[in-house]
Amino acid sequence: MKVPARGFTTAEFANRCMAAQSAMASRDIAALLLTSEADIRYFTGFMTQFWQSPTRPWFVLLPANGRPIAVIPSIGLPLMRDCYIGDLRSWASPAETDDGISLLAEVVHDHVSNSDRLGMMMGRETFIRMPLADIEALQAKLNGIKLADMTADIQQIRMIKSPAEQEKLRHICGTVSRVFATIPSWVVAGMPLDELFRQFKINALEAGVDDVSYLVGSAGPGGYRDIIAPPSSRPLTSGDVFMLDTGCVWDGYFSDFDRNFAIHHANDAAKGAHHRLFDATEAALDILKPGITANDLFLAMDHILRPDQSAQMGGDEVGRYGHGLGIQLTEPPSHTDWDKTIIKAGMAITIEPSISYGDGQTMVAEENVMILDDGIVLLSERAPRDLPIIFVP
Repeated sequence: MKVPARGFTTAEFANRCMAAQSAMASRDIAALLLTSEADIRYFTGFMTQFWQSPTRPWFVLLPANGRPIAVIPSIGLPLMRDCYIGDLRSWASPAETDDGISLLAEVVHDHVSNSDRLGMMMGRETFIRMPLADIEALQAKLNGIKLADMTADIQQIRMIKSPAEQEKLRHICGTVSRVFATIPSWVVAGMPLDELFRQFKINALEAGVDDVSYLVGSAGPGGYRDIIAPPSSRPLTSGDVFMLDTGCVWDGYFSDFDRNFAIHHANDAAKGAHHRLFDATEAALDILKPGITANDLFLAMDHILRPDQSAQMGGDEVGRYGHGLGIQLTEPPSHTDWDKTIIKAGMAITIEPSISYGDGQTMVAEENVMILDDGIVLLSERAPRDLPIIFVP
């Protein structure tokens, strides 16, 4: 498989910014303030693990025309200079007082008059990455500039993946599929679950992923009860069903899918749960095309998983049957009974049905899919209908 080129062209970032600026113009918004890692990276290419430190705030202002303006701590200057930006302003951070707020307000006033509106991300699945006290201080310095929510506009832009983004998603999902395929050759009864996690991470890194930034799973006799817990040191035993769910990253783009396995044998309840999850996934894949809604995907899966219950009673126990995928592990839309987002060509999504069975056990299945004008492409290698059983002693 050919490895895609890392990074993006200047034209790619220009197109992203122009799409946002077009939405801003239609909403009479003079500039857009971005503070989160994903949004800043999407519009500028600023990619660093330094975001894991909560000490410093980072700001990017997208004006009505032209390139983004970075207002950042001085430690980020060398990296940001290589990104898609115009003006670059900085201060020494962390500062005892006024950690960049006066500088940011000055830049905002350069591009937004007191009678104009400043766009920000305010809605579901967004956050403002700065202290509440600084938010209040900034608002006080805006001198009457009104804030406007740009969440829906920016999320719609980010949902549609460019050809370059699609190639990155194909690459990371294909790589992780090949790692999952090796599991029956090295997982054995008696292996502690935490050792299984460590070995999976090692194998994924050796296969070429940049990071295994998310790995959860569980195991238990006949099935598992928790799908987000860290691993214990309990050894795998005959009759256990285990699951690994991973979000691996390559050049800033995520895979997000899981796989289920049984050790030596599985009971009928676990086998039946796996069959129903496969069938629910098939039901979603069968209708998946541009023009349907996230709600349609939910209903198709829920009809298989809960045929005797009304989908209008609040959804499954987890809350949704999948979501968007891209530079974040989970992105909009959500496959729920209330999300009416229209599926469009260029979207990357997960299909993630879940089911409860037996004595409080649960099982989750997940695939990654790209929607195209003329069909769909499975990014992850499709799981089999029968629960895979590992026979190695």
